[in-house]
Amino acid sequence: MASSVVAAKATASIFTRARLPGVTGCIIIQQRNNSSGSVPTNITSMKRGTGGRSSFSGIVATVFGASGFLGRYVCNKLGKIGSQVIIPYRCDAYEVERLRLVGDLGQVLFFPFHLKDEASIRKTVQYSNVVINLIGSDWETKNFSFNDVNNDGARRLARISKECGVKTFIHMSHLNAKADPQKIWKGSKYLESKYASELAVREEFPEAIIFKSADMYGSEDKFLHYFNLMSRWSVVPLGIPLWKKGEHTIKQPVYVGDVAEGIVKSITAPDMAGKDVECVGSQRYYLADIVDYIIRILRREEFLRRTDRTLILRIKAMLLEKIPFEGWYNLDKLEREGVTDWTNPANPTLEDLGVNLTSFDMMAYYILFRVRRNAYYSEKLGEFADPEPPKPAEFYSNQVKLASS
Repeated sequence: MASSVVAAKATASIFTRARLPGVTGCIIIQQRNNSSGSVPTNITSMKRGTGGRSSFSGIVATVFGASGFLGRYVCNKLGKIGSQVIIPYRCDAYEVERLRLVGDLGQVLFFPFHLKDEASIRKTVQYSNVVINLIGSDWETKNFSFNDVNNDGARRLARISKECGVKTFIHMSHLNAKADPQKIWKGSKYLESKYASELAVREEFPEAIIFKSADMYGSEDKFLHYFNLMSRWSVVPLGIPLWKKGEHTIKQPVYVGDVAEGIVKSITAPDMAGKDVECVGSQRYYLADIVDYIIRILRREEFLRRTDRTLILRIKAMLLEKIPFEGWYNLDKLEREGVTDWTNPANPTLEDLGVNLTSFDMMAYYILFRVRRNAYYSEKLGEFADPEPPKPAEFYSNQVKLASS
């Protein structure tokens, strides 16, 4: 091609007033030998870019559960570094169409699938070098139980990915998914199924990376907004019912964007195969302090209090389980509310992957401030004091030590 351009320029210099015909450019371009064997045929061996959505990172990732809360963040993070993202979906196509914008033109592909149809799963993973399983059900239906989705489904995805030669398999679990999770009333079937899924994935894909996340919060979450849900409140007395008023439960919530960043970084991080990564925030808080902080942000502290009268709430949750669509809460979610987050020091965390953790009190204020009471009231500067952030759980243990000494 270079020699053709030189020849064309030489010809033009001889005939100074003449112009090359327009077809010359087409002839020159057509002389490229794109069919030669020097062009790589393996997509992961293609020329890398300098970064960004229009480059190619070498990652071809199939993301199951991309339409969920965490999935949208993961797809966006993958697209930003120039990855090709394959999105299997079971919902209406209109629910995932906006995910087309997370990557460059032609780099985001959609395929309908069913979790129990192995042929459709195989089509979505056979050309990928990374498979990310974010599928998880918070509630049971007549078609899918906790075990069907969280355990059997995860096993099926891991087995097929292994058979198709997938290099990296990432599975999302829960921080409190253990062999003997804390029992509040009857125990959580969700946590039991998530622990079973970890064992199943390890059996089918021993090199899999398992992420164990605490409660995630964000702009569309079911953690911060969950406690602002009026149907979650009690009427007599008006308040937010919690197991033992939330004073015996410690939580370590994590920002959803931090979890997504950790998942993407784990793909290229060395020595991550077969590891359990614990996704927790930078601070531990009593659930009572978290809820009080939410009430202060919402400016409802005049009439809204924490209570320990959970009987009526559990009856309501039992009735909500009968409806044919997902409710904001159910008996199993109320069970998980009271479980304390415990970490294992032997497991790596998001910080070990190079993630700068987001401050909970700052982000919670940013998310909830727009839905505060009388949000459209034109307040004067300094009329309302900023809500006091919650105290870390370590603050109370230090107070006890000072008192005993």
